[in-house]
Amino acid sequence: MSTLPNHRDASPFDPTLEVDRAAPLTPSAPPRPDGRCVELVEGSGCRMTAETQTLLIRRLRAATLVLFVGSGAFLTWATLFPPAYRQASTLTTAFHAALVLVLGGVTYLLFGRCPHRLKNLRLVELVVFGLTSCLFAVMQFETLRYYAVKMPDNMNLALALHSSTLYWCTLVFTYGIFIPNTVRRAAVVAGLMCAAPLVVTFLAWFSFPAVQAMAGAGIFGQTVIMMAIVFFATVYGISTMGELRREAFEARQLGQYRLGEQIGAGGMGEVYLAEHRLLKRPCAIKLIRPHRAGDPKVLARFEREVQATARLSHWNTIEIFDYGHTADGTFYYVMEYLPGLSLGDLVKQHGPLPPERAIHLLAQTCDALSEAHAQGLVHRDIKPSNIFAAQRGGVHDVVKLLDFGLVKPLGETDSTQLTQDGVITGTPLFMSPEQALDRDADARSDIYALGAVAYYLLTGRPPFDGLKPLQVLLAHAQEPVTPPSQVNADVPADLELIVLRALAKKPADRFADASSMRRALDECEAAGRWNHERANAWWGGQATLQPAPAYA
Repeated sequence: MSTLPNHRDASPFDPTLEVDRAAPLTPSAPPRPDGRCVELVEGSGCRMTAETQTLLIRRLRAATLVLFVGSGAFLTWATLFPPAYRQASTLTTAFHAALVLVLGGVTYLLFGRCPHRLKNLRLVELVVFGLTSCLFAVMQFETLRYYAVKMPDNMNLALALHSSTLYWCTLVFTYGIFIPNTVRRAAVVAGLMCAAPLVVTFLAWFSFPAVQAMAGAGIFGQTVIMMAIVFFATVYGISTMGELRREAFEARQLGQYRLGEQIGAGGMGEVYLAEHRLLKRPCAIKLIRPHRAGDPKVLARFEREVQATARLSHWNTIEIFDYGHTADGTFYYVMEYLPGLSLGDLVKQHGPLPPERAIHLLAQTCDALSEAHAQGLVHRDIKPSNIFAAQRGGVHDVVKLLDFGLVKPLGETDSTQLTQDGVITGTPLFMSPEQALDRDADARSDIYALGAVAYYLLTGRPPFDGLKPLQVLLAHAQEPVTPPSQVNADVPADLELIVLRALAKKPADRFADASSMRRALDECEAAGRWNHERANAWWGGQATLQPAPAYA
């Protein structure tokens, strides 16, 4: 299993895919336990949802970049080869240059990392499309004025009006394609932009007799028809895209659960952040991989994982909320959402742990294993990424034991054929000798794996590293372990003895059970020095509470 990889950022001025983390955006985006918003996939309803806001951020970046590049290119062309109307008036050129500067600045901000909320996004939208509309209005009026005064000919005026109408059509379609919206709001905005060239034309009609003379040629009527077509096409297109988003959203419903972003992936399936639609409770949902759904062995193993985990009630074991399958045969189960870091990521990001913290985390893992072993279950895949230092109830460094995908009842052999013949189950870097030799493994196999995890926490590396998988397996079975104090001199002698005993080659030489290992940890001199207060203080000193892989 694995929790949250670094999320795609949806703040309006942050790249990729996240929503503003300062506060929840809507009732459908409840706060995570770490204070951030749960991102959910929603359709285009009557209000801006978290997912639609994420889409708005991305589309605004794209639209602003397109308008910036396009406006800059036309400004360069008009500077090198100025049309007649621009030679007669510097107003349009000055306005055009100012717009390019504004669009460039907005583009820079949108691709930066300044936090933004919905009102800021709408303000950006107004600035980008509002100023561009103003430029087009000025260009259209200046063009009509020039030809009405300097070259009062119906053909010239008609071409000038058609050219201006083409600019407006491009702008309206750009808005419709890039900006996600409700149909009502899209109709208002597109309607204003489609009405603008008509308003400018009528202003020119009242201002210049030559334009009035052109009216009889039916040019105005053509413009009205063209802008009407553009308006209805844009609104219909936005409505269609909204329906597609709603259909995609409905397709991501799983009973009473609303699926959000994918937060992990493993050998058996994918994990998604989700929310219970009625309880508004964030959770994680694991789905079996669709391309493996037809394999009865995989389905049986998947069900066994769920049933085994659901039998466990210890607070240091991840909690299972629900289990089921959809009409199309997709199996899933729902578990608690965990903010924090797996022990693997904790060491990768911050280096070896102090002995007292390692003891604090290992002792809790022993407690979780004690319950599992008492119920006759062997985990068989104890490793740093399957042990999570979570925040629960305002307390940090609460251990959660994850991923019972390889769990096996004591006394059961693989004759049940839930695993393939000849396939060794587990993770080589943290695998017991008996697993490496494909022999029957009991609870003491988990003790060995936990000893390997302890070695990793204290030294920053597994007991046997830098070897090929087969060499690692043979090393676990045959080679002596380098004492952790030779890798990290800060490892105390009493804790080192516990680690080396857990890593004994023969199961009989290890701790008899997890409770015995827990008692030995409690007797270490450093035991008790790391508590919830120190854990909270340590996490409080971090920039963010990063959810890292923990569910896959």
